[in-house]
Amino acid sequence: MQKLTIGLFGFGCVGQGLYFAINNSTGFKTSIKKIIVKNKSKERTIGKENFFYDKWDVLLDDSINVIVELIDDTDEAYAIVTEAIKRGKHVVTANKKMLALHLKELLALKDQYNVSLLYEAAACGSIPIIRTLEEYFDNEALVKISGIFNGTTNYILTKTVNDGISYEQALKNAQASGFAESDPTNDVEGFDALFKTIIIALHGFGVIIKPDDILRFGIRTLKQQDIDYASRNGYKIKLVPAVSKLDNGKINAFVMPKLTSDKSHLYKVENEFNGVIVEGLFSGEQFFLGRGAGSHPTGAAVLSDISALSYGYSYENKKLIQQEKLVFTNEVSIKIFVSSDTKKSLDKIPLNNIEESFETKDYFYRIGEVNVGELKKVMEKDIRELVFLAAID
Repeated sequence: MQKLTIGLFGFGCVGQGLYFAINNSTGFKTSIKKIIVKNKSKERTIGKENFFYDKWDVLLDDSINVIVELIDDTDEAYAIVTEAIKRGKHVVTANKKMLALHLKELLALKDQYNVSLLYEAAACGSIPIIRTLEEYFDNEALVKISGIFNGTTNYILTKTVNDGISYEQALKNAQASGFAESDPTNDVEGFDALFKTIIIALHGFGVIIKPDDILRFGIRTLKQQDIDYASRNGYKIKLVPAVSKLDNGKINAFVMPKLTSDKSHLYKVENEFNGVIVEGLFSGEQFFLGRGAGSHPTGAAVLSDISALSYGYSYENKKLIQQEKLVFTNEVSIKIFVSSDTKKSLDKIPLNNIEESFETKDYFYRIGEVNVGELKKVMEKDIRELVFLAAID
């Protein structure tokens, strides 16, 4: 077992969760030598002697062989991680945006310098989905991976149904509980789930998808009438990313709400919990459930990566290396529910085979099929501010 000495960047929610996990772990011992933070005047839960304010205090310290990056600034995180790798230090990160934007470069860099780059905490909180895809499903062809990847939006959506409160009030409750930031855009607009989808697609299918290629739609335009419709028809609304292998070497991914029935594992996934469904060609459907938000669950995921490092663990990315080269496409049709306050906005959605249509003076909805590529083009023309839409199985 390799002795690890950690340089930690960031001491927010996840950083404090990691510190607690390390100091309360009975089966694994390591040490955090230095913690880098920005604010010198902020009150901390541990002694000031632990904190430093210049990143080079860690990056130039040869006794530190593991960098744990847990900061919010994507560009600075990338600078820290790349510098650490070039100095031969292993890296553990939870920064899903940084990873999604720079996966190709980071994978090449860690191979060049022969170090490990681990990031279990970057996708689905406490669920060990990355390592499961890497180890258990390393040689099985997968058909589809979908699920609830964002605990904040799931908490909000749960409260709108279970407690009968508005979206706006549910968001305020999520912020008060520490599940949502003061600016919730990253979560409610689906960016967080998008970045996680890209990471999961790499390990599940061996592809690196560009963020701009994926259709993304969040929950911010959700209306009470949409919630009422879902409840009347036995659905719950969940934000559900999906990555699917299609015929002829093609793959598609999208992030959007879904009208989920009680036949789905995701129907009972509530509050800040995440759920992941992995469908294998031979093994069929597997379901994973775990906390997707919070200090301790995410800190535990980081600790798991650090523990794996002590045994020399590194992602092998077998599917990226060995599997057929899948080509991303948005030329796929899905069934959706779409609603708006105005009929004019609804008419801009290129629906085919409309199965159901409803209109009142100030609320309109339709159910039909849509080409994902055509829908994505419409979404890029600012119609996303005027409609709510959700996939239907």
